[in-house]
Amino acid sequence: MELKWTPLLFCGLFLFSSGATDCKIGYKHTINGCTDENECEVTPNICGSHSKCINTNGSYHCNCNEGFQTTASTPNFTATDGQCVDINECTQKTRCADHLVCVNHIGNYTCECPSGYRRLGGPSECEDVNECESSVCGAHSTCINTSGSFSCSCSSGFYKHEKNSTCTDIDECADVADRCGSHAICNNTQGSYSCICHRGYSNYGNNQSKCIEMNCEQFKPENETHHTPEKLRSLLSLLMNSCESLNDPDGDRRLGEVLLENLFTSADELLSEGNLVDSETLSQFLGAMENSMRLIGPQLKEPVTRLETHNTHAEVAVRRGEAPPTGSFILSTDSTHFNTSWETAAGKSYPGFAFAALVSYKDLNTSRDSFNKISQISQEEGNIIYQLNSRVVTAIISNPETKHLSDPVTLVFKHVQERAETKGMKYSCVYWNEAQGAWSGRGCVRAWSNSTHTVCSCSHLSSFAVLMALYPIKDTFALVLITRVGLVLSLICLLLCILTFRFCRSIQGTRNSIHLHLSLCLFIADLVFLCGISSTYNKGVCTFVAGLLHFFFLAAFCWMLLEGVQLYRMVVLVFQTTLKHLYMYAVGYGAPLTIVIISTIAYPQGYGTDRHCWLSLEGNFIWSFFAPVCIIIIINSFFFIITVWKLAEKFSSLNPDLSKLRMIRGFTVTAVAQLCVLGGMWVFGCFLFQEEGTQVMLYLFTILSSLQGVLMFVLHCLLSKTVREEYCKLSGIVCIQKERYSEFSTNQSSNTQHPLRSDQSTRESKI
Repeated sequence: MELKWTPLLFCGLFLFSSGATDCKIGYKHTINGCTDENECEVTPNICGSHSKCINTNGSYHCNCNEGFQTTASTPNFTATDGQCVDINECTQKTRCADHLVCVNHIGNYTCECPSGYRRLGGPSECEDVNECESSVCGAHSTCINTSGSFSCSCSSGFYKHEKNSTCTDIDECADVADRCGSHAICNNTQGSYSCICHRGYSNYGNNQSKCIEMNCEQFKPENETHHTPEKLRSLLSLLMNSCESLNDPDGDRRLGEVLLENLFTSADELLSEGNLVDSETLSQFLGAMENSMRLIGPQLKEPVTRLETHNTHAEVAVRRGEAPPTGSFILSTDSTHFNTSWETAAGKSYPGFAFAALVSYKDLNTSRDSFNKISQISQEEGNIIYQLNSRVVTAIISNPETKHLSDPVTLVFKHVQERAETKGMKYSCVYWNEAQGAWSGRGCVRAWSNSTHTVCSCSHLSSFAVLMALYPIKDTFALVLITRVGLVLSLICLLLCILTFRFCRSIQGTRNSIHLHLSLCLFIADLVFLCGISSTYNKGVCTFVAGLLHFFFLAAFCWMLLEGVQLYRMVVLVFQTTLKHLYMYAVGYGAPLTIVIISTIAYPQGYGTDRHCWLSLEGNFIWSFFAPVCIIIIINSFFFIITVWKLAEKFSSLNPDLSKLRMIRGFTVTAVAQLCVLGGMWVFGCFLFQEEGTQVMLYLFTILSSLQGVLMFVLHCLLSKTVREEYCKLSGIVCIQKERYSEFSTNQSSNTQHPLRSDQSTRESKI
């Protein structure tokens, strides 16, 4: 070992050479003798780094600083070779919070935020560093910040180069063969590409779709000589210009939303003005709507577009992308649901987009010719009446091959009129056959129906609706026999009543006049009913028959009202027992005539139906008859109740004029019986001319109709003593009468001092 000279050794040598007394190691010679030598001061770095020198008596020792530990076997050492090493506090027990990172330092440690985070404020609060705020990813790439880090992805149309990791443009035209199809030129651009269509082809403004041939001739009127409404011509002209602008790359193109709004504005005006009067115009309109949606649908920007006007309602769905869309979807309007799949809408030749549209027309009433053509096809089924019970809809998809769909589409229709199927009515799903100009059921199957909805499954697309077929209910032989025999019997009895009331002088008076006109009205009504109720083969004759029936049946009820008024005046208003004939004619014939005239002006189509020459059920027109009848029955019921009440009071008096009271009571009983039969007859008559009328109602109405003439004859002729006497005189037979008061007889010798006395000029007491 190399010998090192130290000041202590030098001092010892000096003392030794001078002959001084030697001090022990660790002490030094002073004037006071040997004193302790502070080795820590003599040699400041005697313990080495990261340690502290501690002087002791005659020696010293070294202690490691805080954060360091000795490598010696004892904590105190005197070596100077750096035996103090750093303590790694981060390997010991957890010193930092869970979200912080422990960082060891020489003799110490710190708790810091993880990489990608920075201290927010407090000693333990960290926030994420958004590395994307600085350009860390380079050109044509997108920086995506994540928690504590970030990632770089190349923009669409670029890929990451393997060598330098830079984003490089993708040549889409070379990457996929025939990307734009055979009718376009593929032009690669930085990060994208575009398809430049040849003249006569278009990709509907979507420059990255294949080009499809454009047929703008479809928007020309089919026949220039045919009278096409001006609004429809304007609409076709607008669509022609739009189609030609798509053909021309430099043409003035309008936005799809603007075209859609213009289309439905024109369609709304056409439907409002009622210009679709024949099948040919209707076919042209529906074809134009279908072709228009094929033109406009791919130009719409939004995934789903809805538009509603006064007469139209539409919903359009569009999907774009390199891969064809998949999955099912539903389009809805206010009255119809259209359920299909994107696979069906896209078809086999996917051009880069797919769309589907559903258009509903609120006021599209097809012409009767379209139903007549169906009737001609099904003549073997009889005289079937067809009506639409749903709104007409047009369903369109981008797939051009829609004549035979591999997967049928589903249409759910809401009925305009809630009505369940019966034996006389069936629902069927139909589409508009433009070639025939009529509705057809080919390719459409009704899945199920209830009173409110019908579900249709169709293997092709067009304009659809739900058709309601009304099958004629054939009357049974028994019903026809009862009707004819009963009405003939009723006519005979009413004729006898008319002759009796007209020529029997002993019963002439106000009430007799009422019975005469009541019988006359019922006679004419029954005669017209018997001869003309089934004259539906001639519209004019049927309308005239329905008008006559309306008038004379109303007149019969008006004369019954006058009878109630007359009885009320006889019993309650005893000083005014007669009615002037002018007033009676005004009520008996004037009121019914006024009602018929007003009804004819308000709804002339209400007279005559396809089944009977009677009032139509559409628009509640039947209430032009039933409302006055109900009012008359209610008023007469009130009069009769008051009359019976007054009669009861008079019979309970001390000195009643029994002959007069019994006479009026007989009048009241006959009037009430007459009202009950005639009024009850029309209660059942409410159901006679309805499609769902039951056989029971038909039989009840028929029987009561046949009894009305018989009842009039029995009540007012056979049960009247005076009339029977006249019949006996006329026939030359002596009638034997019992000496008793008859309920329906009059007594000429009765007391006439009461106000019930009749006027001799009117012979009221003998009625």
